[in-house]
Amino acid sequence: MLKERLIPNYIFEASWEVCNKVGGIYTVLSTHAKTLQEQFHDRVLFIGPDVWQGKENPSFVESEHLCEAWRLHAINKEHLLVRVGRWNVPGEPIAILVDFRPFFANKNTIYTEMWNHFQVDSLHAYGDYDEASMFAYAAGKVVESFYRYNLTEMDKAIFHAHEWMTGMGALYLQTAVPEMATVFTTHATSIGRSIAGNNKPLYDYLFAYNGDQMAQELNMQSKHSIEKQTAHYADCFTTVSEITDNECRELLDKPADVILLNGFESNFVPQGSTFSGKRKRARASFLHVASCLLGEPFDDDTLIVGTSGRYEFRNKGIDVFLEAMSRLNKDNDLKRKVVAIVSVPGWVSGPRDDLSQRLKKREKFTTPLECPFITHWLHDMEHDQVLGMLRHLGMNNAPEDKVKVIFVPCYLDGKDGIFNKAYYDLILGEDLTAYPSYYEPWGYTPLESVAFRVPTITTDLAGFGRWVNSLKGQAGIDTGVEVLHRSDYNYSDVADGIKDTIAAFAGKEADEVKNIRKCAAQVAEQALWKHFIQHYYEAYDLALKRAMARQQVAV
Repeated sequence: MLKERLIPNYIFEASWEVCNKVGGIYTVLSTHAKTLQEQFHDRVLFIGPDVWQGKENPSFVESEHLCEAWRLHAINKEHLLVRVGRWNVPGEPIAILVDFRPFFANKNTIYTEMWNHFQVDSLHAYGDYDEASMFAYAAGKVVESFYRYNLTEMDKAIFHAHEWMTGMGALYLQTAVPEMATVFTTHATSIGRSIAGNNKPLYDYLFAYNGDQMAQELNMQSKHSIEKQTAHYADCFTTVSEITDNECRELLDKPADVILLNGFESNFVPQGSTFSGKRKRARASFLHVASCLLGEPFDDDTLIVGTSGRYEFRNKGIDVFLEAMSRLNKDNDLKRKVVAIVSVPGWVSGPRDDLSQRLKKREKFTTPLECPFITHWLHDMEHDQVLGMLRHLGMNNAPEDKVKVIFVPCYLDGKDGIFNKAYYDLILGEDLTAYPSYYEPWGYTPLESVAFRVPTITTDLAGFGRWVNSLKGQAGIDTGVEVLHRSDYNYSDVADGIKDTIAAFAGKEADEVKNIRKCAAQVAEQALWKHFIQHYYEAYDLALKRAMARQQVAV
């Protein structure tokens, strides 16, 4: 007979990206917050770094009254610099932001403690390791304080740490509050990402790589150490996809206990006439910027294709996307104009004044601006990878080119100076997206795309692509998602696959496109948090049972 599943009374979820948008983990947490808040009203608390001091943080609404007694105790008695409020996302969960800077004074003592208890090697630390570790330790102290002040041993509590950056918090709590259960999620192994980022073949040789040896070779010993030791010591170790689980098994010597697939929340997507209006305005915005930048008209028949994400040129497949656009430009069967939007934040210096001035004028321009393929100036135009590859491919956005590439090298936060629209208010204006990733543990960008009814192209090296392949009857762009096979060595085949898919899509009738968009939304519906949250409950149950067993052994 199956044992009854244990349900936590409190969940503390820690990440560098709580109220601090940096990458995909922000999307993971901010979208599942509503589902958890509905189940554990104000008993799920998110812990993040207080890195926005002195600046307006649109994600955080501070409150003097939330957890007031504990907050004052933590500040005055335990000298923990915390601010409490609501995370400004659907569900509006409680968020606790901690100033971790005071812990730097005890850094060496903390690292010694971590070595003695958990064999975490911090000797080779550099870059963001110290900052992340001090935040993780501070988060552990904050959770310990909250637990001791507000809860009892009868309360079943979970500390859920995301990525190596919060691993030290989970390890600290295993000794400071041993009755608390710990869950650790690696969204991408630091070594796997580094192997891929250093242009080494990851997949064909995964079985042969030794994680510790590669950490030494790639100067990643400390990050790898905290990640590996947390994976081994946490009550429940999790990752986000089957493909990353394979990585963990080989590089961390630890397979995941539970795979936590990344879902999405439907209330991020506008409905009905609101959706139609936003899509129309987003398309108009893209085409207006293209027209002013390139000095030529773009009518509504223009096919708008997009890619976006972190600026990991090879890992995210930006290189192969540009290659595909170059090949598409030479395709004689392509009858429509294509505007390809590459929205990848780079080292931006600011919006282009000349483009901004044109956008304000109500006139048609017949000459292109200088550098007619970028919307914002960069600090180092000469060495930028996107611009360098466009030069290499000979893509000049000339009038005779059917495919025009526009590089948007900034965060689309609604205040970029050119579009002045948020990412989610722009993506729904695209007709098709492509995310041909080489290294992609999950892949929120293609999932977000189909959630906004924009069909997408991804690869089977993305966790999302693998998941789509597992769905019944899912095959090709006609069903909303094209999953291209990608390996260590088939770059050219992937470029052709993207080119052929876009060319075929460009020739489809309006009714066909309407049906494909509907199919895309149906794929997204199967990835809503209401379906995937069950995996979290499985992880909580396992962690609580192991914590109880750990306690019994200790006694």
